[in-house]
Amino acid sequence: YPNPFNPETWIPFELNQDSEVSLVIYNIAGRQIRRLDLGYQLAGMYLGKGRSVYWNGKTDLGETVASGIYFIQFTTDKQTQTCRLAVFK
Repeated sequence: YPNPFNPETWIPFELNQDSEVSLVIYNIAGRQIRRLDLGYQLAGMYLGKGRSVYWNGKTDLGETVASGIYFIQFTTDKQTQTCRLAVFK
């Protein structure tokens, strides 16, 4: 949210049980560009800017990502989900 974004975004999620949570962002070639380990999170809704995951549009090395399509892989103890994200500048 928003999608497309420029260059930062908040990624909402919902957990039906307590879990370790991580979020990995890949470029269109499938190369990992950013990993966000959220640690142990309680079940609930993580919506809005105050609770959702914030990504500043930078790689693990601190470089700003280019415009394009990216994939977000959201992983908990029992589930992995992938969605597409568009970056426009």
